[in-house]
Amino acid sequence: MRRAPSLLLVLALAHELPASAAASPDDLIRTLEQMQARLTQLEARNAALERQLGALPADGLEARVRELETANVRLTKAMESDRLSQDEPEIATRLKAVEFQALGMQKHARTIESLESISAGVSFTSVAQHAHGGATVTGRAESQLSWRGDAQISLPGGTLGASEGNLFFHFRMGQGDGLAELNPLFSVPNATAFRLQGAGQPDDASPILAQAWYQLGVPLDGQPLNTSRTHLEIQFGKIDPFLFFDQNAAADDETVKFMNLVFVHNPLLDAGGAAGVDAYGFSPGLRLSYHNHTQAPLGWDVSLGVFGSDTGASFDDSLKQPFAIVQAQTTQRMFGGLEGNYRVYAWRNGRATDFSGTTLETQTGWGLSVDQRLGDGVTLFARYGHAISGRPGFDRALTLGAEFSGNYWDRGGDSLGLALGALAATNAFEAAHPATSGNEQLAELYYRWRVNGQFELSPDYQFIRRAGADRSAPDAHILGLRAQLTF
Repeated sequence: MRRAPSLLLVLALAHELPASAAASPDDLIRTLEQMQARLTQLEARNAALERQLGALPADGLEARVRELETANVRLTKAMESDRLSQDEPEIATRLKAVEFQALGMQKHARTIESLESISAGVSFTSVAQHAHGGATVTGRAESQLSWRGDAQISLPGGTLGASEGNLFFHFRMGQGDGLAELNPLFSVPNATAFRLQGAGQPDDASPILAQAWYQLGVPLDGQPLNTSRTHLEIQFGKIDPFLFFDQNAAADDETVKFMNLVFVHNPLLDAGGAAGVDAYGFSPGLRLSYHNHTQAPLGWDVSLGVFGSDTGASFDDSLKQPFAIVQAQTTQRMFGGLEGNYRVYAWRNGRATDFSGTTLETQTGWGLSVDQRLGDGVTLFARYGHAISGRPGFDRALTLGAEFSGNYWDRGGDSLGLALGALAATNAFEAAHPATSGNEQLAELYYRWRVNGQFELSPDYQFIRRAGADRSAPDAHILGLRAQLTF
């Protein structure tokens, strides 16, 4: 029965052969024989398959299907639980192992992402200074060694829509008062010196929580905070006011730049005490700031700060009559496109201490802080402070100077700094101290040598004339060496 179709197929193929094939009967016969052999092979294969299918009972197929369905149900139930069981299918155990591994990798990735938002820094600063005998109260030469350690950490503080928060903590420890036996000064030759106030023993180097504050950045243009051109900043907590007011690119860090306090901040606010911070330079308070950089890299900012003063700065009293300061700042490009920062500010302290150190009074004043690049490796700076009311020890202060990059002598990591200052005593102070008149004058010169990426050495020289505006005070010459480690 199966051969008849084959013969018909052969005849049909023969009928379809081209006319040229009819001219060669032998070729035609050979072709037909080859086709017949191939058909015979295919028919035999087809018969074998039919026999195999006919030998498989129908109930065998149904049984195999039921086995597969049962296995699927067991696998589904096993995957509903996270726990491993010895009765569950092996494939379920393997799938759970893969899931556990994937979850572990996701947790690890989230941990790494959270750690990337954390920044921390540690620094160690040690200073050795020597003053000749004419500059000290005792008339004898004095040398002093001090050290200070600072640890800072910034943590993500959550988000609120497009707003982003941060937490900042600062710990400080140290020993040594610096040169404490100098003739009465308005200036402080070693602003890095730190020691616990009222410590029972000089070897007490317990750390303190110097700063702890929260910052919230709020974009105002609908953009993410890191690309926003206009945004608000809010800080509250225990703060160093000089982090946000009276900043200066060339003179604002005693651990790497000028060491005399009159060059670190505005002398009226810091050395003169008008800021009213606690014994360590910090105070609880609040700061609000508006930043507008729609014309970046140019821009302008306005900030308002309100901080505790007098005993309120050390949490011993309320925040009544606080120290308040408002500052306007702009960044400009001058001298061929070189960046400069210009700041003007005014302050009021309702509980400042007069020059006698015994009477609380209201003091007000205003000031300027300027830093301007000049050339590829020169930054000029200037500060001016002017007291308007109250009886501080001095009421006008001018400091200016420059920092020079070591690029000029093939030492790109080094720098040279030079500063000059004059602090004018008030009329009330001169009336109370007949030997005083005029102003205290001073100069500082340092060279910062970068030994490696973490270690710097800075020889330092300070000259002070008419210390405390005292006409009879001898000139003071102070030599120092600062070592700074940062990580």
